[in-house]
Amino acid sequence: MISFKHPNPFRPSSRPTSPNPPSRSEPAMVLERTSRPLTKLSFGGFKRSSSSISVSSPLPTPLVQDGSYLQALSLKLSEAVSKAMVQPTGPVPVGELVGGRRPIPTGRGRALGLLIASELKACQNNPHLHKAILRSLHRPLSVLLSNLSALLLPLLSSPAFLSSPAPTVQAPNPNATQLHALAAAGFAGELLESFDEMSLGLDNDARGDGLKAIREGLVSLIGRVVNPLIAAIQSELVPLLESLENPVAVAVPKTGTKALHPSIVSLQALMPVYARALVRYTTTLPSQTTLATFLISIIWRALVAFANRPQVKPTSSLGLPQSTPLTKRQRATSGNTSPVTPSPTRFALKLPPSRPSSPPNTSVTPSAAADARVLCELMVLLPRPFAECAATRVAREAVDEALSDLMALATLLENIDNPLFKVGKPHEAILEEIERITSDLPTLIALPVLLRSYSGLTNESPSIPPVSSIVNVSEDEYRKNCLSGFGRAEQCGSIIGHSVLDFLHVQGGLHSLVAQWLANRVDVVDH
Repeated sequence: MISFKHPNPFRPSSRPTSPNPPSRSEPAMVLERTSRPLTKLSFGGFKRSSSSISVSSPLPTPLVQDGSYLQALSLKLSEAVSKAMVQPTGPVPVGELVGGRRPIPTGRGRALGLLIASELKACQNNPHLHKAILRSLHRPLSVLLSNLSALLLPLLSSPAFLSSPAPTVQAPNPNATQLHALAAAGFAGELLESFDEMSLGLDNDARGDGLKAIREGLVSLIGRVVNPLIAAIQSELVPLLESLENPVAVAVPKTGTKALHPSIVSLQALMPVYARALVRYTTTLPSQTTLATFLISIIWRALVAFANRPQVKPTSSLGLPQSTPLTKRQRATSGNTSPVTPSPTRFALKLPPSRPSSPPNTSVTPSAAADARVLCELMVLLPRPFAECAATRVAREAVDEALSDLMALATLLENIDNPLFKVGKPHEAILEEIERITSDLPTLIALPVLLRSYSGLTNESPSIPPVSSIVNVSEDEYRKNCLSGFGRAEQCGSIIGHSVLDFLHVQGGLHSLVAQWLANRVDVVDH
């Protein structure tokens, strides 16, 4: 008891003092304190230097695989799906609110895909757990797909989405309703990219992952948003491209300005706007197929229009009336008249006008070659399917081939309009050059151009009728059945070619240049 009441006499009563620090040798010479500039004391020195490297979001940490792992994973996935659809915080940009809601921010679909990928990679060595995780994805992803469909339903049925779907020069950006729909489609596209990386939803077997219905639902959701917007642009472009078939005389200044078709002038203003809009519409991988179909369709319309455009000799007429010179009799009559007293303003000081008079306008019919070359330059501005992606490589090749056909037709029209193309060249050399230019062109596209230019018939014979008249069908029926697309034109090329050859044989133009070209083309197709 005494030991508890009194401290141990052998224990030190206080903590030993720390030893004194070793003395440092002072420098022999003490430097004088210099005054620092005022800029060193400013608040600018306390600012953190901005880093040019963007910091990426950290990868999600997988859960601990214990007895309650699957239950915790289901809760985690459900929470992630809910967070993906929650409204973003921060200041609201102007013109983004629809019904008090903001569009889904970019990157949320990718974040959800990273979460799913991290959990699947964590159990890649355990096939049974891997299948269990895939089964646990069905419920939250089905809820997500239902929420996206419910979000899109009022947007797609809204008059604001369909009233002005095509962008214009005055309104190049999508409105708020279209912006919300594109954001939902972009979210689905980001999630589909993660599906592609993990090869999810590709198996038709019921014993697979069972996510094919989710994948198809996401693809359908993207199509419901993107297809109407691209179709609206196509509906604006098709009338302009079809009008290129009809030559129109335009008034241009007499200063060397190139004459272009009015539709080409309109396309020069619209194509950059449509190019930016298509880039925004086709960010997802499923939309690349729609983009390829759209590009091939409008290129084919342009090919048909230029191929059937009649040749018009370039004519020009001054827009202002010209004064005709006086004849000898008129000059003699005017010389015998009594002189008229000049007005006082005649002797006034004549000053130069404030601005030079405008040169008179000239009425010129633009050539098909010039219009086709400008259209090729405008078509290059439009986006094309991804070339580096294996899923869209075939679509990119098809679009490139269609664009090369348009360029080949422009080259053919330029050579036909050039009077020096045939000067000093033998018949065989001209035929070889035409075969080289038209090697990739469809037969039904190059044939009417060559028939109008190199018929080889006598001057007394009537002009070559259209191809539809040669095959004894109406023009509408011929275009509907034979010129509806690249594939149909290739199928009908041999049959139409034989019919035109028989016509040339009856007209006596069997040895013309176009007949030899057509015979070689049909012979290659038959064999």
